[in-house]
Amino acid sequence: MGIFDFLKVGQIKSENEELKKRVEELTAANVNLRNEVDSSNRKYNTLSASYHDLSKTISGETLNNLKNEISNLVNQKETLNKDLQELQLKIKTSDTALKAAQKAMKADNTNAADAPKLIINAASLMTHISDMHLNCLDVPALRKLVSANKTNIKKVIQKYEERYTTKSNQAIYQLMVIGLEAELQNVLINLKFGTVDKAKSKIKEITQKYYAISSNGNQSIAPTVKKFISEIEILYLEAIDIEYEYYTQKEKIKEEQRALKEQMRQEVEERKALEQQQKKLEKEENKYKNEIENVKIAISTSNQNEVEALKKRLQELTEQLNKIDERKEKIINLQNGQAGYVYIISNIGSFGKNVFKVGMTRRDEPQDRIDELGNASVPFPFDVHSFIFSSNAVELENRMHKILDSKRVNKINKRKEFFAVDINEIEHIVHQIEPSAEFKMTALAEQYNQSLSLNQ
Repeated sequence: MGIFDFLKVGQIKSENEELKKRVEELTAANVNLRNEVDSSNRKYNTLSASYHDLSKTISGETLNNLKNEISNLVNQKETLNKDLQELQLKIKTSDTALKAAQKAMKADNTNAADAPKLIINAASLMTHISDMHLNCLDVPALRKLVSANKTNIKKVIQKYEERYTTKSNQAIYQLMVIGLEAELQNVLINLKFGTVDKAKSKIKEITQKYYAISSNGNQSIAPTVKKFISEIEILYLEAIDIEYEYYTQKEKIKEEQRALKEQMRQEVEERKALEQQQKKLEKEENKYKNEIENVKIAISTSNQNEVEALKKRLQELTEQLNKIDERKEKIINLQNGQAGYVYIISNIGSFGKNVFKVGMTRRDEPQDRIDELGNASVPFPFDVHSFIFSSNAVELENRMHKILDSKRVNKINKRKEFFAVDINEIEHIVHQIEPSAEFKMTALAEQYNQSLSLNQ
């Protein structure tokens, strides 16, 4: 039976009559059960007295007959105890059922005046359902699309709500809307990359299900409900597309990061090879320098004929040394890789609100660097607001530092990368520089907040 069938007036009256009969039946059954208990108690007391009388006349009875009689009495006592426990359980169950039936009958005696009112007021739940955090809200461009989509959904809901004049139809509509909103949120929560087609199919399945339920509840509103379902379905599918765009962008970023991480890995290997080449060049450089010094000494002590040959040798050695210097400079430039992460972190417990550190790391796992920063030097760990992966992280970090320069906490030592800035402003700067970057507005500050609660 559909959830909206309870709203039919005829069925409410029918259920009301059934509840009244059920109350009468349970009341009568309760009285009978209590009478049975009283009868059982009296029977048990009689048997107990018989048992005591027999025990007093042991001397006048044969031992075997007495044992048999006692055994029978004990068995009867155990049986009566079990019956008594079962009867007591039935009474308890009967009392509970009776209270439930009486409460249901009392609620139905309102002639259904309050029921639609309560359901209509439940529409306020839609606000709370819609306030769930979606991943796409971390991206400003998508956040605007979400806001516009929500506005359109509310307009459609309000437009069709005004078409229902009776309380029962309003109740059916409100229940359908609340159910649809909840189902939509459930689909959005379970959305992952590669599941958009499945999610859209689920939305269509849900809308058709609710159309069938509401139409069965009242055929007179079926045409209007069909129009509403058709219109709201388009907006729900758009909500799926908006949220899925977040996963699409995130996957694209992941692909770029995988490529850049592979680049970083190769750079590390190349850097090791370059370091080995550099060491080899340094050894050659020292050899040439030593040889040049020896030639210079020889020139100062040689005759005119030998000097010309030595000067020529000195020129050759100098040229070779210059070539080594050029190769060394090239190696140094090659060693200075630019790929890495720019991070934005905060530490409310250590520095207060709206103070952020903007730094850069070439670590393959940037969180390792954040964990180091939040180690022994500060009382609480840092919260990460954003990791921005870039092929030229040095330049990206410099750009952010220049924009935030007037917000520096330490204006003397610019190596201290802390900035006093409103979180909305720094989020705007991040997305202005890198639109696809994720930015978390909330700082959990778990250990700090837990410490505060312990101090209270």
